Amino acid sequence: MKPATFAKPIEDRYFEDYISGAVYEFGSIDVQEEEVISFSRRFDPQPFHTDPAAAAESIYGGLIASGWHTAGLMMRLFADHYLSHVASLGSPGVDELRWLEPVRPGDSLSIRLTVTDAKRSRSKPDRGILHTFCETLNQRGQVVMTMKAVNFLLCREVK
Repeated sequence: MKPATFAKPIEDRYFEDYISGAVYEFGSIDVQEEEVISFSRRFDPQPFHTDPAAAAESIYGGLIASGWHTAGLMMRLFADHYLSHVASLGSPGVDELRWLEPVRPGDSLSIRLTVTDAKRSRSKPDRGILHTFCETLNQRGQVVMTMKAVNFLLCREVK
C-alpha cells in the first residue's frame, strides 16, 4: 500500500487535514553511539545503554538505546513531518507504548503513522481530537516501537 500524502504543507495543516484511515511514512533519523550513551547516562543509566563493554556481555550482545531515547527520536520525526506547526494544541498523553526490538547505534529510524480516529470536539468546536497509531521502524523494516498518540488540533473552520 502506498503511503498517503497531505494536501496541505505542515505550516498550513489543521485538524481537517487528518483523515481517518490514512497512513503516512516519514524518516529517517540516525541513531548515534555518542547520543545513546549521553542520553542514557543522564536519564536511563543501565550498563547495556551506557557501557559498550558491559553491553557486549549483556543479553543484548551490544549497546542499545534506551526506549525513552527511541521515543524521543520518534517524536522528532513526528513533530518535523506529521504534527501541524500551526494548529497543534498539545497532547493529553500516549497509550500502549511498546519497545519491541532493540535499537542500536548505526540504526536509521523512520515512522509509519495511521490516523485511527479524528473527531471534532463536542465541547470545544474550534478543535479536534486526533488518534494516531505510531510505528517506529529500523532500516530493515522491523517495527522497534509502537504507541497510540492523542493530539489536540485547531480546526481550520469553526462550526
